[in-house]
Amino acid sequence: MSGAGLGADRRSCLDCRHHPRITTSAPTGLKNPDRSTTFTKLPSSGEPTLKTTNRRSLLLLFLTLVVVMMGFGMVIPLLGFYVDHFGAGGWALGLLMSSYAVMQFIFSPIWGSLSDRYGRKPILALGILGNALAQLLFCMATQLWMLFAARILAGVLSSATLPTTLAYIGDVTSEDERGGGMGVLGAAMGIGMVIGPGLGGLLAAESLSTPFFLAAALSLAAFLLLLAFLPESLHPDQRKAGVLLRGPQWREMGQALLGPLGAPLLLAGIMSFGLTNFEGVFSLYALQRYGYGPERVGFILMLIGLTSAVMQGGLTGILSRSVGEVWILRGSLLTSGLGFLAMTRAQRYTEVILATLFFVLGNALLRPALASLISKRTTSGQGMAMGLNNAFMSLGRILGPAWAGAAFDWGIQIPYYSGAIIMGFGLLISLRWMEPRQAAAAESPPAA
Repeated sequence: MSGAGLGADRRSCLDCRHHPRITTSAPTGLKNPDRSTTFTKLPSSGEPTLKTTNRRSLLLLFLTLVVVMMGFGMVIPLLGFYVDHFGAGGWALGLLMSSYAVMQFIFSPIWGSLSDRYGRKPILALGILGNALAQLLFCMATQLWMLFAARILAGVLSSATLPTTLAYIGDVTSEDERGGGMGVLGAAMGIGMVIGPGLGGLLAAESLSTPFFLAAALSLAAFLLLLAFLPESLHPDQRKAGVLLRGPQWREMGQALLGPLGAPLLLAGIMSFGLTNFEGVFSLYALQRYGYGPERVGFILMLIGLTSAVMQGGLTGILSRSVGEVWILRGSLLTSGLGFLAMTRAQRYTEVILATLFFVLGNALLRPALASLISKRTTSGQGMAMGLNNAFMSLGRILGPAWAGAAFDWGIQIPYYSGAIIMGFGLLISLRWMEPRQAAAAESPPAA
């Protein structure tokens, strides 16, 4: 994760956006019959605008997602210590993380469909409140099965947050504004995942349960703010009473592997597998090999989030224009594989940090480069393509921790050696089936 981490299927959200026409004849203060927001008039033009209302709604969504992702980030460094406390091994840690990802994979599109039927606000509120409840249940667990029950519940309910937020942004923004709205969403997730691990590690120095109580309290505060101030974006007339509840799109995923997007989509799964394989057992690895506590683990995971944000925001566009996505992928896969190997040789704290940063320097550029390449190779159905991209990344988030946990019990270094092999396999795919000239051709406009 990484944040990542929340493994949501965007397609269910992208397919259900509604953009009713805004007419210039609406008087000031009139309620739009298609949306539960109030228009205001610009003094200079007299035309209605949603910008003021949208800013308030987007700000509230921004704060909500920061809180939710910060709570998620606070938990990740502590899972290994909880597992160790109950006397379990890597298998339990891996399955704890995978069970959460499985529930996200299954229920994200279902919650997106339910938000089309019942509105965005109630589904979003349920997801945030459920996340608070799951955090409390986890920190009060007295047996290992209770940890699994709490993580599964968290995966089921918190998976409502991201797809519903995406749909809300689609409801209240025009096509011109949507990029900015999605940027707000991405920034919120990034900030939460940068702050969360470090804060969780510091708080856990006193008690492992303290970060969970804080995460639950923050989620509850976000829930109350949402109930009090967030307007519903989907008018009852726009809701789809007969909408189908859609789960994972297995058939589409299988068909996509045989098409022109097969190699990039397979790499999306490999990338996600590699990142969660690295992070999945890191807390237990750091505890058993180096004797690190939650503070150091949280700090290192915070560095992962911060480095990823800087790399993605500062270098992706520059490198894409200068060398192209395919060469970015090849360099990133090679660097990530070497980062896995460097972790097996690191002995001191500074060496562990350097090995981690080396891995992240490569892995951080994989996601945006893959998304850009998939988009360029898609002639129609961008929403479908991005949904498939997220689906394959979700599979990686499921399989990565499960494999890393099992491999950890066979040998403490095996997850990182196997991670290097997986990255090498991805590099071979990019060399065999992804030619830079094809990407260049995809970028060029058709001849007149």
